[in-house]
Amino acid sequence: MDNKELANLIFPDAKEISYYEEKYPERNLKEGAIVTRYAPSPTGCVHIGGLYQSLVAKKMAGQTEGIFFVRIEDTDQKREVENGVNQILNALEDYDLSPDETVNKGNYGPYIQSQRKEIYQSYAKYLIEKGMAYPCFCSQETLAKIREDQEKAKERTGYYGKWTKCRNMPLEMAAEKIKNGESYIIRLKSPGNPDKKIKHKDVIKGNIEFPENDQDVIIIKSDGLPTYHFAHAVDDHLMHTTLVIRGDEWVASVPLHLQLFYCLGFKAPKYAHIAPIMKEENGGKRKLSKRKDPEADVNYYKEEGIPREAVTEYLMNIANSNFEGWRKGNKDKSVSEFKFELNKMGVSGALFDMIKLLDVSKTVISTYSAEDIYNSVEKWSKEYDKELYELITKDKEYSLKVFGIERENAKPRKDISKWSEVKNSINYMFENEFEKVTEFEYQKINEPEEIKKILTEYVENYFDINDDKQTWFDRMKDLAEKLGYAREVKEYKANPELYKGHVGDISTVIRITLTGRANTPDLYEIMQVLGKEVVEERIKRKLLKSDHGE
Repeated sequence: MDNKELANLIFPDAKEISYYEEKYPERNLKEGAIVTRYAPSPTGCVHIGGLYQSLVAKKMAGQTEGIFFVRIEDTDQKREVENGVNQILNALEDYDLSPDETVNKGNYGPYIQSQRKEIYQSYAKYLIEKGMAYPCFCSQETLAKIREDQEKAKERTGYYGKWTKCRNMPLEMAAEKIKNGESYIIRLKSPGNPDKKIKHKDVIKGNIEFPENDQDVIIIKSDGLPTYHFAHAVDDHLMHTTLVIRGDEWVASVPLHLQLFYCLGFKAPKYAHIAPIMKEENGGKRKLSKRKDPEADVNYYKEEGIPREAVTEYLMNIANSNFEGWRKGNKDKSVSEFKFELNKMGVSGALFDMIKLLDVSKTVISTYSAEDIYNSVEKWSKEYDKELYELITKDKEYSLKVFGIERENAKPRKDISKWSEVKNSINYMFENEFEKVTEFEYQKINEPEEIKKILTEYVENYFDINDDKQTWFDRMKDLAEKLGYAREVKEYKANPELYKGHVGDISTVIRITLTGRANTPDLYEIMQVLGKEVVEERIKRKLLKSDHGE
């Protein structure tokens, strides 16, 4: 018996690899175009690190007029969760990272590994024919005994060299075992020598040196499905991936992966290993964890109502050191216009900073029009906050005016960082919500009689809803002067003994009366949106309570 006969016995129906080489020809792309991929397992929520990798991969493909595709690596089917594939694709769509090719879309599929079983078996058969792979019949007990013996001898653990019980098994014996129905797997017959080094240039990490791989790794499991190592080599070859962007936990696998490409006769892609996103804890750093950190799950940002543009901007900040400077100089440009460079990525893990992310989000939201804010909040609240949804949709035109306060001007306000904050930031603009306010914490001016005097004088003699902003402010100064307050803050600071306070203290009394808060957007704009009747009603209500000693 020869290797070809053994290969036919194991994979009698497998096609020649030439079939697949012809089926998946070189891509017709311009020179320099990069083909990247995101290859997740459908094992639950998408990690922010996966989104980070996808952002980098899509960016590199997009700016070179290449291809970004998604391949689902589901060969470890014990870990797969229901609807896991849709979770992945929906998350990418939510963040405007939809791939050019993926499940049911593209000419290089299937894009789900469990559906490519026949392809892997053809290439495994090819390796067996070449004498570079073989069936292994070792049971778990046998492997455990090998490990035990290695540990006693203080040698490296693994299936290599003299410890490979099935590597040199006569072909006839192997065939007999297969015919007898014994369980087996397929292993690579590694040509590596650990005393030799391989030199590899990682696109991000630079030059790295490794010992050659000498482990006879599993390439096809007993269920006929491939291991990740083997599948990724076959897939990246047939899908013509030119740049593999992945987490740096895979760096140690580089010698094996390069060896697989070599044994299969393929040209290896370039590798770029991204450092993980880290979190500070007890003075140290650790990887951001799905188990420990809610912000590790991309759904967290959707549930909190952090716009996808903000998440993208923040990830760009930590991905490329020069992005922040570019953004300051190009405030109105799309992220798509930023030239991303892999060599500007850090080799150590960036710290995840929620405060910084929310700050970025405030800046992003500040660029939205009132209509943009309304549409975003309506969509978010319909799913996550029914009370807010009903509040803003009851009168859309009024809500647009509320969201328009201090927007679309030279210095738009930056008081909202996520949609989950909106209800608390605007509820005083709605009568049913404002009526729930029972306590008004006045600031410098807090004597009930003085507050009453200010409000009475204002509503009776100084309030006119038709005033323009300058006239309104001049009237506020007139009111301040009449009641013994400085017209200007600087006047008060120069001679504090001459005044009760200044015009800002007067306006704060009116602000708190109308909103229940000391800090709000522009008071004039708030009053314009509330309207004459509501302003007068809120002031008179406060005066009425004062008369009753409340």
